[in-house]
Order: sequence, then structure tokens, then C-alpha cells
Amino acid sequence: MITKIIQIGNSKGLRLSKTILEKYDIGDTVNMRMEENFIVIEPISKPRAGWEKAFKEMGKNGHDELLIDDLFEEESSWE
Repeated sequence: MITKIIQIGNSKGLRLSKTILEKYDIGDTVNMRMEENFIVIEPISKPRAGWEKAFKEMGKNGHDELLIDDLFEEESSWE
């Protein structure tokens, strides 16, 4: 894809289309690095992105049961 470099104040920039931003899940910040003779622009991943939606789905499907008891036998005698 060929794109133009644009003037942004005293700097120059590269405009990314909405399609590219959505396809590669690019938000407000990216990681940019140089490799040999080219520039790599990577989205910064959000490790917990989508967890809330996934947990809601698990609840709807009944997959949110505890795998181990909330209290161990020894703890119940501490009271």
C-alpha cells in the first residue's frame, strides 16, 4: 500500500485508515521499532481486554463454578 507522509506542525506523520486501525486493533498507542531497512508498527496488546465480556458469557452458560472450595477444612475450624 502506498500512502503519503503528511505535515503535522513541525513534524511529519503517517495516516492510518479506520480499516487498518480496526483490523489490527490499534488504539491510541503503538510500539514502533526499526528492523534492518524498515519500520515495524505494532499495536500494544491489552492482556485483559475482553475479559468482562467473556466472564458474562461464562455466567450465562453456567461455566463459572468454583473449581476448588472457597474454604479449606482447616480454615473452617479457625472461627
